[in-house]
Amino acid sequence: MSEAILSPTPAGVDKDQSLVNKVMENAQSAFQLYKRIPAEGRALFLETIGKEIEKIREELVATAGQETNLPPARLNGEINRTIGQAGLFAALLREGSWVEAAIDTEDPNRVPAKPDTRKMLMPVGPVVVFGASNFPFAFSTAGGDTVSALASGSSVVVKGHSAHAKTSELVFGAIEKAIEAAGMPPYTVQHLLGSGRSVGTALVVHPHTRGVGFTGSFAGGKALWEAAQKRETPIPVFAEMSSINPVVFFPDTLEKNGAALAKSYAGSITLGMGQFCTNPGVLLAIQSPALDSFLSLLSTEITAIEPAKMLHKGIHEAYCNGLNHMLAQKGLQVVGQATKAPGGMEAQPVVASVSAADFLANPHFTEEVFGPFSLCVVCEDKQQLAEVLKSFKGQLTTTIMATPEDVKTNTDIIELQQTLAGRIILNNVPTGVEVNASMVHGGPWPATTDGRFTSVGSSAIKRWVRPICFQNFLDEMLPVELKRGNPKGIWRVVNNVTTKEG
Repeated sequence: MSEAILSPTPAGVDKDQSLVNKVMENAQSAFQLYKRIPAEGRALFLETIGKEIEKIREELVATAGQETNLPPARLNGEINRTIGQAGLFAALLREGSWVEAAIDTEDPNRVPAKPDTRKMLMPVGPVVVFGASNFPFAFSTAGGDTVSALASGSSVVVKGHSAHAKTSELVFGAIEKAIEAAGMPPYTVQHLLGSGRSVGTALVVHPHTRGVGFTGSFAGGKALWEAAQKRETPIPVFAEMSSINPVVFFPDTLEKNGAALAKSYAGSITLGMGQFCTNPGVLLAIQSPALDSFLSLLSTEITAIEPAKMLHKGIHEAYCNGLNHMLAQKGLQVVGQATKAPGGMEAQPVVASVSAADFLANPHFTEEVFGPFSLCVVCEDKQQLAEVLKSFKGQLTTTIMATPEDVKTNTDIIELQQTLAGRIILNNVPTGVEVNASMVHGGPWPATTDGRFTSVGSSAIKRWVRPICFQNFLDEMLPVELKRGNPKGIWRVVNNVTTKEG
């Protein structure tokens, strides 16, 4: 539902607020119907969204390419991921055990008598999703936030990102066709565009809104989170905001694998011109000749990479300002930078280094520079390496580059890394996120507003549900997942035993 087909704004009523009121009333009405759609119906709906997106793939790639400067291969891959996410949640719904059904049967002979109690996860209500600027498909209109919320049984209002507005409108058109084809209630998904923060904030604070998904800057995510906490009834904002994804290079692997590591990390730092939330923004190692050799090799790799256009003007300006601010800090030295001068909206890849002492003394070094930049922190010894790791705030990822010998002699450092992030990686670059049941794309503040949840993978559905317990309900009153006899055949915990038995 776009604002173009809403009724005129009444005199004296703020246009944005009137728009949001109408949209959220529609979302609430849709939710009352959509939450009753059986799991199979919601699964077919998600699959239909994927099919409708596939039908306009060529147009989507062309439009998104014009709006974001991303190449066709990247965009096609992202469309594949978007369709795959919808299929993942469709499969989750069909299997059914995700609702975490738990049953404790009555015991009238106990003193006092034990009642029959049955619990499962159920949808919270209308969810507002903010499209991400750096992922026009996978984290936007029909992305992971949207399909996970729809899978839960919640209606969705999408605030499309102005950086790829036409692409967002096209994807929403596919969703509208899927709503009609699958027989879903009108307004199950709605779509808004508009620059500025007024519409976004109004959506978050509206009384019908029950949850928010956001991927973007720390300032933007924090502002939405704070607005949600100031409501009369606070609601969760699941915001992915900021991460510099520290990578630790241990001594033995630098000695044995320096050239290969330099090549792979030059590629990771500059993948998509660094416009990934899992970009390796900080590299850590203990001073050694092997580290010097690695940095020299990394410099050679970086200088050979040509600058490329960033997604949009705002991201490019932010990168240039952030890079200049970082390079002006005392103690920083440039290790290598792309030889070719960047043109309009192009980003220059840069790798720099700083001593651990200077890093610890200057909080600016922990700031995210969103783009093809990485900072190597050179530590004097293992103790100082641990001190640097302890100084980090929450991250999406942290990476261990190590041989088996490194692992044996650095278990304390590796255990420390496990406290920092939602995903701990061994001997892979952090860029790249699998969409599956075991993925965690989240982490302690400020990586996300709630590190107990993930925005990628099937567990992302847990953000849009809450547990409800039914006590002494008649069987005909219960949701099908809790009925006696287990008609859906799902895994349930019955009297503390996990079983498919009734």
